Amino acid sequence: MTTPALLTDHYELTMVEAARRSGAADRRCVFEVFARSLPGRRRYGVLAGVGRLLELLPQMRFDPDALDFLASSGVVDAATCEWLASYKFAGSIDGYAEGETYFPHSPVLVVEGSFAECTVLETLILSVLNHDSAVATAAARMVCAAGDRPCIEMGSRRTHEEAAVASARAAFLAGFAATSNLAAGSRYGIPTAGTAAHAFTLLHDEEREAFAAQVDALGDDTTLLVDTYDVERGIRTAVEVAGPSLGAIRLDSGDLPSQARAARALLDELGATNTRIVVTSDLDESSIAGLAAAPVDGYGVGTSLVTGSGVPTAGFVYKMVARCDGDDRLVAVQKKSTGKGSIGGRKWPARVLRNGVATGERVYVDHQPAPRDDERPLLTAYVRSGKVLEVPSLVEAREHCRRSRAELPDEAMKLSAGDPALDVDYVRA
Repeated sequence: MTTPALLTDHYELTMVEAARRSGAADRRCVFEVFARSLPGRRRYGVLAGVGRLLELLPQMRFDPDALDFLASSGVVDAATCEWLASYKFAGSIDGYAEGETYFPHSPVLVVEGSFAECTVLETLILSVLNHDSAVATAAARMVCAAGDRPCIEMGSRRTHEEAAVASARAAFLAGFAATSNLAAGSRYGIPTAGTAAHAFTLLHDEEREAFAAQVDALGDDTTLLVDTYDVERGIRTAVEVAGPSLGAIRLDSGDLPSQARAARALLDELGATNTRIVVTSDLDESSIAGLAAAPVDGYGVGTSLVTGSGVPTAGFVYKMVARCDGDDRLVAVQKKSTGKGSIGGRKWPARVLRNGVATGERVYVDHQPAPRDDERPLLTAYVRSGKVLEVPSLVEAREHCRRSRAELPDEAMKLSAGDPALDVDYVRA
């Protein structure tokens, strides 16, 4: 596939066809991306995927192969195929900075343009933001639980190959120190790291031979996996082979808190006082928090991270909140469905701050507010007349995430299920 244009749902294009027949396809509309709630009753979310989305936007063109498929399969008629052949988003997109924290009904992305051109983008926008934000939110909670100990993303083998790269990016944005995924390192400049598998030890006749081969290839600052057979024996062999300057050992099984304490005591006894202890084995934010008192120096996280730690989607939806009427005036529209309602009107959100601590989110409806000393505006202009103005760098998004999380009240950092850390209030014109 050479274009992301078909990474969409069937009904997006049939709606375009029907709207073109009714004459409403070119009606100016405003769509908004928001989550009705925070899945898992988490206390905040972290927006991720904006940079990836903006890089994909110029590629949203229907090439001959895509058009042939749509025509031959009868998804849309010939006239709609002709319209799609020249499709190029020409509207505007505003949104929260990548890495920003968000709450229920936070308008994290605002898309404005004709109904048809905005509809074509819906599935791609939701696919990117829902996945990446779910991973970033889980990663942020893990980073919080880890404190000043680094976390390494190691989930590539637990998800789709491209999702693995996106997950590594989202995790780094949220504060992870490195990834095992080389594609993520190549594409995004994320530091890469790795140790060795149990298979490497099993390959050799003796554990000592395996350790010696690894140290010979990688130096004594490497990380040796010491629990293939017996942890105590593995640690003793590791120090004998690499010497007291051994970089780190990895524990991947058993009762990790007690294993870490015993390992630290043995390493110190053997003179390897600076050798770090890295733990893996199906970690999540709760198990990381449970290791806070253990002498652990770093965490490798895989399955739980790339699946959002039990919350694989951010729950974002894409809803029309305003459209032009017959006189070309923008009027608010909203769903009133039970449990799935929306709040109509074009919106301008701001984070309310008191002494540097966030106390709420204020959303202005149908009017852009004057600057206030106690507010931080949340929308960034990303696209104008179809042109991408800027793509935030991953380093910038990572720093923004750190600052945004630092603004939140202490209550937000609790890992237990609870209410959102900030309320979202609406101010109407």
